[in-house]
Amino acid sequence: MKIAIGCDHGGYQLKQEVIAYLEKKGYEYKDFGTHSTESCDYPDIAEPVAQGVAQGEFDKGILICGTGIGIGIAANKVKGIRAALCHDAFSAHASREHNDANILTMGQRVIGPGLALEIVDIWLHTEFEGGRHAKRVEKIHKIEEC
Repeated sequence: MKIAIGCDHGGYQLKQEVIAYLEKKGYEYKDFGTHSTESCDYPDIAEPVAQGVAQGEFDKGILICGTGIGIGIAANKVKGIRAALCHDAFSAHASREHNDANILTMGQRVIGPGLALEIVDIWLHTEFEGGRHAKRVEKIHKIEEC
């Protein structure tokens, strides 16, 4: 599995924790930045991560900012992206099983690294259930065509 990961300055420290987890577990990833806590604009990070996932270069993406909200809004502007903000284990599981989310967003200022890594683990290991949920995801795709 290839993972695209990125953050703005508000998510830099948590991104470093997630990268350490990915390396420990042997995941292939590309870090799209930012590479410091110096202020930057989250859309500049969200767009290339989302484009990489939407175009199939990466299987999944992880984006982190202060709250996980702004970076997720930006990612969801890219056709084919279903970015899900998750700050608990249930949402991480459901976002994959029911919504086939392809980008996980989190907020460094909202959750600690222990919970964040649990969320990442659940999110990466939960498969899309399909069935009745596939019909709903297809309806999302049709909205993108409007």
